[in-house]
Amino acid sequence: MRLSAGGATLIQLREKHLAPRDFYREAEEALRVARARGASLIINDRVDIALALQADGVHLGQNDLPPAAAREILGERAVIGFSTHNVEQAIEAARLPVDYIAIGPIYPTASKENPDPVIGLEGLRRARRAIGRIPLVAIGGIRLENMSEVFEAGADAVAVISLLLADPKGIEERTREILASF
Repeated sequence: MRLSAGGATLIQLREKHLAPRDFYREAEEALRVARARGASLIINDRVDIALALQADGVHLGQNDLPPAAAREILGERAVIGFSTHNVEQAIEAARLPVDYIAIGPIYPTASKENPDPVIGLEGLRRARRAIGRIPLVAIGGIRLENMSEVFEAGADAVAVISLLLADPKGIEERTREILASF
């Protein structure tokens, strides 16, 4: 609710530790709020939950259901994002039926257990050149202070966790700040 109140229009619900039934309930409530506020909700990892709730799409990782299978299940209108962690993975992802590619970590991050190696701004630039026009979302260690250089290096959007959740009372305000920065 706070993200959409701050102006976010595309929100990814990410939960790595809840039981499927509990995650379903959280996703159901999040989707209700998103729809009431005119935002789209992407479910992380769980194509089954995205399908059951008729969410707007799914974000998949390297070890999740393949994007082609997700596309077959969810249909052409679903938004499908795919995480990559190096230029080679990004090139391969650009050949898949995805709507956007996430790449990172750009900087060191504490939001993910066992993060992949940092690719830095140069890795982001290389990925941008290699994949063409498909939307590229940078993730990992992004803060307001380094966001402009991330966009200059070729990102179309950023995915942030710590920046928003470090102070739950300030989510709405920080969401506005992020949106104002690009």
